[in-house]
Amino acid sequence: MPEAPPASALDPITLEIYWNRLISAADEAATGLLRTAFSTIVRESNDFATVLMDRDGNSVSENTGGLASFSCILPKTTKDFLKRYPAETWKPGDVVVTNDPWLATGHLPDFTVTTGIFHRGKLVGFSGSISHSPDVGGSLWSADCREIFEEGIRIPPSRLLREGKWNEQLLDILLGNVRVPRQVLGDLQAQVVAAEVGARRVAEFLEDTGLPDLQELSGALSERADRALRRAIAAVPDGSWSSVITADGFDDKHTRIACTVTVKGETMHIDYAGTSPQIDRGINCVMNYTHAYSVYPVKCALDPFTPRNEGSYQAVTVSAPERSILNPVYPAPVSARQLTGHLLAGAIYQALAQVIPDKVIADCGGAPTMRALFSGTKADGDSFSQVLFASGGMGACPHKDGMSATAFPTNVGAGSIEAYESVAPIIVRKKRLRVDSGGAGTFRGGLGQEIELELDSEQAARLSLLSDRHKNPAGGILGGLHGAPSVIEFGDGTKPHPKSRTSIDPKQSVLLLYAGGGGYGDPKKRAPESVKEDLRHGYISAEAAKTIYGVE
Repeated sequence: MPEAPPASALDPITLEIYWNRLISAADEAATGLLRTAFSTIVRESNDFATVLMDRDGNSVSENTGGLASFSCILPKTTKDFLKRYPAETWKPGDVVVTNDPWLATGHLPDFTVTTGIFHRGKLVGFSGSISHSPDVGGSLWSADCREIFEEGIRIPPSRLLREGKWNEQLLDILLGNVRVPRQVLGDLQAQVVAAEVGARRVAEFLEDTGLPDLQELSGALSERADRALRRAIAAVPDGSWSSVITADGFDDKHTRIACTVTVKGETMHIDYAGTSPQIDRGINCVMNYTHAYSVYPVKCALDPFTPRNEGSYQAVTVSAPERSILNPVYPAPVSARQLTGHLLAGAIYQALAQVIPDKVIADCGGAPTMRALFSGTKADGDSFSQVLFASGGMGACPHKDGMSATAFPTNVGAGSIEAYESVAPIIVRKKRLRVDSGGAGTFRGGLGQEIELELDSEQAARLSLLSDRHKNPAGGILGGLHGAPSVIEFGDGTKPHPKSRTSIDPKQSVLLLYAGGGGYGDPKKRAPESVKEDLRHGYISAEAAKTIYGVE
């Protein structure tokens, strides 16, 4: 096949076709991961992402349904891999892995796996994925550790495979330190499959198009994504706007996120000066994660339709004080970093609501996510480790009600109850929307959920809770009211610590009330027809309709 013209000379339609094909390749890699993974964390809850990158580690495309934070971070991690293993040392079949929080996604349960893409004997790019593992040893997934050494095994950038041959010594060390080695290995193997699928599809793409590599195409696509966001930022008036969000923190020590957004021309800077210092509990959020969950909400608000790649976030810079909860130093505990990082979208939107209120949403009850992790031994003697991925309600929009039981800024889902019950001795007794949980407003916040679980076992199990919004519910915007707070209690009415590990007895139940999203605008301006419809569907009570909205 003759060589294709340089990417810089390609017309916009051809570039769009090429871009969509590369996105499809990333999606196919994601399908490979989904269909071969062992854990419900991947198969049911979508806690993963796949990314295709050029030879320098710059992202070219990512799967459409993956976690945006993972897709933003994976290229950074790949660039760190290249520092350890320079490009000229990579061979076909090489796979590198790490779960180092400071190099990757901020906590140990996430494994980053990357392989080289070869075309006509030359390294032309990288195919990688990030996936949340069902176990990394240590405290498993918890918020109450004092330093990272308690939180599990940390794998520095290492060759998982060399020329297609598995690193058995590394596997022995990893699998010898986890409770569910079969699931951990199965998910790792699935990540390798996904990386190989992505690499094959890119090689086929280059063969079909005649392009020698991805470099010029990557630059052209990145430039277009960068231009789109810069154009959107330029439409925002220049200036600085600030906000402060208070989180529950740990015990009686609340944490504070101070955010200042500054727009100058076609660039934006987000600064977290004034944020709480890092603490000796696992809710610290490393800079990679802080950056990802700062730039992604901006992209959602200002440029939601352009596909994401390396250029999508170049116009936005982020800074946070070192040794703060948004930029902790090693060996700070970080396992529950999402309890802090997920709040950043709300802080940014509260600041931007002062200048572009028509483009932001109210605080989300599912930000941060509330997680309940059960672990123990089944009747047959096998170990189990199962996380309930469920969500509170999204914040209301300028033009519609918030989505109920929907996560944002993450997009991890609960998956099917049947699959959840099939892999652990847990019965879901109740799962329904929570009445009156959405914050009142001209547009109502999304509803949270009410979920009751029972341990169907003759043995006690461990319950690790990672939650917030108990004392500081999701706030409204422009007169909208806050959503309902989170609640966790056992069947006997006692309440466990919301961020600690505890035991749950056989046949004991636990009730999880997920927070509702904040409302948008004055509740008195809500259309009476919408209030009556909410009442008819059981989303609000008759008392709320009368006392808050003035509708009987």
